[in-house]
Amino acid sequence: MNENELMGQMKISKAVAKMAVPSVISSLVTVVYNMADTFFVGQTGDPLQVAAVSLTNPIFILMMAFANMFGMGGSAVLSMALGAKNEKRARQTSSFVTYASLIVGILFAVILIVFMDPILAVFGANAETYEFAKGYTFHISYGAPFIIWSAAASFIVRAEGSSKEAMIGSMIGTVANIILDPIFISVLNQGTAGAAIATTIGNILASGYYLWYFLKKSKVLSLKWSDFTVRESILTKVCGSGLPTAIFSALMSVSTIVLNQLLVVYGNDPVAAIGIVFKANMFITFLQMGIANGVQPLLGYNYGAGNMKRFRGVESYTKKCCLVAGIAATALYFLFREQIIRLFISDNEVVFYGVDMLVAYMLSGPVIGFLFVNMNCMQSVGRALPATILSVLRQGILLIPLLYLLRALFGLNGVILGQSVTDYIAVILSFFLWRKIRKLLEKQAAH
Repeated sequence: MNENELMGQMKISKAVAKMAVPSVISSLVTVVYNMADTFFVGQTGDPLQVAAVSLTNPIFILMMAFANMFGMGGSAVLSMALGAKNEKRARQTSSFVTYASLIVGILFAVILIVFMDPILAVFGANAETYEFAKGYTFHISYGAPFIIWSAAASFIVRAEGSSKEAMIGSMIGTVANIILDPIFISVLNQGTAGAAIATTIGNILASGYYLWYFLKKSKVLSLKWSDFTVRESILTKVCGSGLPTAIFSALMSVSTIVLNQLLVVYGNDPVAAIGIVFKANMFITFLQMGIANGVQPLLGYNYGAGNMKRFRGVESYTKKCCLVAGIAATALYFLFREQIIRLFISDNEVVFYGVDMLVAYMLSGPVIGFLFVNMNCMQSVGRALPATILSVLRQGILLIPLLYLLRALFGLNGVILGQSVTDYIAVILSFFLWRKIRKLLEKQAAH
């Protein structure tokens, strides 16, 4: 099958399925990876340890902000260099991403270890959760260089055309973490510290695999210090291209800190519950995100080919798929809401808060897919800025003020409703923005 047959001729339902299914699987693997630490710490039955993992989650999110900036930005620069047959620039880009990741990772480790007390205080750790949070933070800190580089390297390897090898590297880290979590947390009785040790070892193993790939399999990727440079616009192009994703992740980290600070006033049980809900609800969100992201090449190809009829067909069908998947997943979660929380922990107080929070977070479940499809449509027609604005609004600039406003009006119930209210505002805004862009494109096409 050639590219044109899949992208431009195949029946839309079949083409969407062919593109979306692998993307959905990849997204759900990410969900499982993110759930692992909270799930296995929850099996200790100690809500304070679950709360500590929730409180320290922004650290990992912030590491991913830098990993995505170097990885996605490096991928864009590397792809252009390979397309231009500029092997020197390809080597420089891969070397820059490697050493920039390691340097930032080492800085992360130093800052976390030296300033651990004030950092954990800002995150909302109190006398009951401090020791657990400290154990997790210490062991995740020395893993920072490996966590950041292994995630960035997966983008670079994929940009060279080796998507299978990129997936293998990611899977090594995920599987290792899932296997090691119960060993360190329960068998060796390390609790939250064990979760961090498992995460660090998983990323060290993934880094080892990418190291082997760079040295033995890759034709152009380089680890040589002599290829490292910040000149020739390498630094500005890599960081500039990856900056929107980094801002998105950084704001997500900030909003998580704010949410935990608002909740810890009501005790550690709501903090433990929101950590579980945040991870559990990822299934509904990432299922639809996977569908939307999977069809982006279809949208881009047909826009580039000037086939707006097929573009609109793909858009419409994908939105229907997201709506069906969103309604089905949300209904399933609503029916089994208590059982889902009890999968993670059996503490009755945490379960009580968790059930209410899960229902609140699920309110936007049926429609959140529309936001992702509209954003991908914008990106596919070269309008990345409004898509980035929507992401930034949803993860921080709109969410954070709303959390404070809703808490002032409705207390704890207002805090837990913040994300769904933000989601609905972002979905409505995305329809207005995309409709405006689409009308402009159709007007230009008519002339």
